[in-house]
Amino acid sequence: MAQIRKCLQISTTNTIAFSILVLFSLTGFLEADLQRGFYMQSCPMAEFIVKDEVRQAFFSNRGYAAGLVRLHFHDCFVRGCDASVLLDSTPGNTAEKDAPANNPSLRGFDVIDNAKARIENMCPGVVSCADIVAFAARDSVEMTGGFGYDVPAGRRDGRVSLESDIKKNLPPAFADADLLTKIFASKGLSQDEMVILSGAHTIGRAHCTSFTDRLYTFNSATGQDPSMNSAYAAQLKQQCPSGNAGANIVVPMDPISPVVSDTAYYRDILNHRGLFTSDQALLSNTDTAGLVTQYANSPGLWGRKFADAMGAMGQIGVLTGDEGEIRINCRVVN
Repeated sequence: MAQIRKCLQISTTNTIAFSILVLFSLTGFLEADLQRGFYMQSCPMAEFIVKDEVRQAFFSNRGYAAGLVRLHFHDCFVRGCDASVLLDSTPGNTAEKDAPANNPSLRGFDVIDNAKARIENMCPGVVSCADIVAFAARDSVEMTGGFGYDVPAGRRDGRVSLESDIKKNLPPAFADADLLTKIFASKGLSQDEMVILSGAHTIGRAHCTSFTDRLYTFNSATGQDPSMNSAYAAQLKQQCPSGNAGANIVVPMDPISPVVSDTAYYRDILNHRGLFTSDQALLSNTDTAGLVTQYANSPGLWGRKFADAMGAMGQIGVLTGDEGEIRINCRVVN
């Protein structure tokens, strides 16, 4: 019996060891899909070129930073981070970029085009448009005062872009906390990461038409959303007239510091100054409200976790290896 028990112990130990070995091997394989310094040998100036183009754009118009962060978000949530958002519409297909949620509000395409052209001149057919978008978002966060973070690269570009994919994947401005949590979970992101990434609304502007229903036509009982600070609503009404008159007008999403990556967004929400329904909805759920309060009072914590969450978002549904392609022109498939 003693010999049998000893054999069983050896067998069990070997099985555990083998399982651990397989786990480490699989983990290493998954991490190897995207790699830090991916272009170190094949195109060592790639990240520098992207940062230079982002810097030039930022100093010409600081709104580019928010646009490039949003461009990355809208890319990754639809078909994964595959640069499908960059593809132009064709006679037989309306692409993502021309969906109402993206056109005319989405911006930064020219920055990506400029970076891609310079990189192609130096390293033809090497650097993907998807990686350029990810680099540009990281650089934009840094330039607005946020924490820097490494961007593992090796993404490949997709060949499909459909307007119809937008409504099924992007969180709408009217979403409540439960819907936001569900949509982010479908992308492999936690509720905490949802609240953290919502903080990207600390920079940038929004068209009046994306929130004026909260000012004039909230429901049959009241025109104005009762959850909105009345003084803030009055200010917005002065900027955004009702109807189509305000279609081309934009206002800061965070009126306190619209070009700085900080936690003013969360303080806005606590003061009922969230611009979108989806912003203010974070206060209606006990769990998300607690996170809003935490980040409002902990700028350093939010900055670090935002950098981590951007890194996690940048790995949603990536194409690697032989999948997809490396586009020569980010607007069209090869």
